Amino acid sequence: MGINKDQVKGRIEEAKGKVKEVVGKAVGNKELEVKGNIQKNVGAVQASVGDAKEDIAKMLKAP
Repeated sequence: MGINKDQVKGRIEEAKGKVKEVVGKAVGNKELEVKGNIQKNVGAVQASVGDAKEDIAKMLKAP
C-alpha cells in the first residue's frame, strides 16, 4: 500500500509550519512563529491520522 492523502497533506503542512516558525523566530515576529508552530503541529496530527489509516488498511489486508 502507498501513502494516503492525509499523510501527504499532513507532512506538507508540517513542513510549511516549520518554515513559518523558523522565519518568525529569525525576524523576531512572535505571531508568525506561533502560527507556524500551530500549523506544524496540526500537520503532524494529520500525518499521524494518515499513518493510522495506513496501519488499519494493512491489518485488514493481512491474511
